[in-house]
Amino acid sequence: MRFFRLAPLLLLFAFPCLASAVAITTNTLPNGTVDVPFSAVVDASGGCRPYRWELVSGSLPKGVSMTASSSTESLELTGTPTAAGTDSFTVSVTGCGGRVSEMSYEVVIQAASVYVVDLSWNASTSSDISGYNIYRAVSSNSTCGSFSKINSSLNTSTLYADSRVVEGTSYCYATTAVNSSNEESARSNLVSDVQVPAP
Repeated sequence: MRFFRLAPLLLLFAFPCLASAVAITTNTLPNGTVDVPFSAVVDASGGCRPYRWELVSGSLPKGVSMTASSSTESLELTGTPTAAGTDSFTVSVTGCGGRVSEMSYEVVIQAASVYVVDLSWNASTSSDISGYNIYRAVSSNSTCGSFSKINSSLNTSTLYADSRVVEGTSYCYATTAVNSSNEESARSNLVSDVQVPAP
């Protein structure tokens, strides 16, 4: 009787690549004002990365451009609008599996702001304070976006009038204290959902 030894059998299974759907999760964008820096973010989730973003139709406000974030999970719209008007456009995002999501937006760029937000805060109790910086972010659904400093030079009082606001937009504000060594404190407690009335 002869015996045969069988080599191990290697079984390979091939599974189809199942790409879940990618979706744009930002429904609206803030409006803007001529000669006032504009910033907005379009976010996406799902599917597989890297994402590919495109302007499908329409045009961005003059002076505003779009750039995908380093992670490709969001599309950043930045620039300084140069002309008043209403701009409608559609952007798309494509996941690495080929799934696509589109969203249309309308952004109103007004010629000038007609509102002023008056801010006041308690003075810092620390010694050697030279002044304050004021930071602002666009608020969406009670969530503050990225903060940017809005004062061009150190504010020496505890009052500030923000006249560079956009009608129909909500904002968050925060301040920092700066000492004579130019050391800046952490940002103060937020004032959120400051609503500028719509035109």
